[in-house]
Amino acid sequence: MGTLLADGGDLAVSEDLTPHAAINREEWAKEAASYVAGAERNWAAEEITWGILDVPESEVRILPDVEGKDVVELGCGTAYVSAWLARRGVKVVGLDASPAQLATARRLQREHGLEFPLIEADAERVPCRGEAFDLAISEYGACLWADPDRWVPEAARILRPGGELIFLVNSILFALCVPAENGATGERLLRPAFGMRRIEWPGDPGVEFHLLHGDWIRVLRQNGFEIEDLIEVRPPPSATTSYDYVTLDWARRWPCEEIWRARRR
Repeated sequence: MGTLLADGGDLAVSEDLTPHAAINREEWAKEAASYVAGAERNWAAEEITWGILDVPESEVRILPDVEGKDVVELGCGTAYVSAWLARRGVKVVGLDASPAQLATARRLQREHGLEFPLIEADAERVPCRGEAFDLAISEYGACLWADPDRWVPEAARILRPGGELIFLVNSILFALCVPAENGATGERLLRPAFGMRRIEWPGDPGVEFHLLHGDWIRVLRQNGFEIEDLIEVRPPPSATTSYDYVTLDWARRWPCEEIWRARRR
């Protein structure tokens, strides 16, 4: 992979964050402990599953041929996606702005005997050199918690020509129907679609970004990506979920999650 960081420096990068990134890092410092059990389960899993509905890779076929490829996970959290890839011989790098989440990832690396670089940095300012990777992937990482006008250009910069970007986010329909506070997603539109981009839910200090499909298309194309696929995920009969804000019945009738695939021109 050669020199990973643009300056050849350390893999723990300290830098000024945008206000929303600083808010999210502080929030993840509080929430990280609640994700440890899920991280341990995912690190130990034999099969790759995706999203809050644990849809198997064999059902959605997200991953391209990754053998021998250089891959970066943007907003890796506890890095279980990176771990799945590393077990398959992929040269993978995990990047996340949360020291608390990365601490769990590093512990699980030791316990599972897996080694791959983990960078403490924000996906809006990736410290890696340009054209370093063949694939950038994000599962509810940068694609949810970072500003698309900042992280998508960075993904384009660090991908080689022809490199792929794959990310999984909440569907726009889910974002329109989920209650602002407690409760499961229902059958009514609860907020306007236009103007819904940066969202701060009541009682939740974190900052999320939810885009209309047209806005995703524009930001991807403006940064040199050609869109190859949009998969609106429908959970199979085997799917399970531990999240209470969407039911399996709802997710089988309307898309709760969507996967975007794009390629750098």
